[in-house]
Amino acid sequence: MSIFAAAVVRGKNGWTASELELTGIADLDEVVDRLRDAEPDAELSLLFVEADDQYLVILRLDEGEDLRVFGSDSAYADESRLGALLLADIETPALELDDLAAPRPGSDDDEEDRPAADPDADPVGDVEILTDLGVSSHRLLTLCGLEGMLPADVTAEICQKLGCGDEMEELREA
Repeated sequence: MSIFAAAVVRGKNGWTASELELTGIADLDEVVDRLRDAEPDAELSLLFVEADDQYLVILRLDEGEDLRVFGSDSAYADESRLGALLLADIETPALELDDLAAPRPGSDDDEEDRPAADPDADPVGDVEILTDLGVSSHRLLTLCGLEGMLPADVTAEICQKLGCGDEMEELREA
């Protein structure tokens, strides 16, 4: 399984992005330690783990504490040791992908412009992981559930919204 793991951290001098090596990880605490090591004094640390162009896991630490986790599909835990490690103890989100088919009150989405959600995806974890950063739980689930949307596409769109899109793009090109 091919894995891309990128730490995106916001410190006193703005955003930085770096690739994290997750080979040989023994447990979730070790993943968290590596994320902290990316920028020990970071106000906010995010880890985007993309696997096989199918799965995305987002980990979040605020000031090095309070781990929050979101996974685009619970199947990743069944198909990979790393997926099982990252998604081991999380619950399903309050919103289901089926809910995305219904228009939200006050949304400006046109029915025609909304691609179909992947019916097999089963997102898990904290759907509000990025809400305070401008990516609503509905938007996160929509991005993860859109058929044809790769994890790299989801990561890129999230990073653009957060203001660290250029840093992520430079990391991918390096």
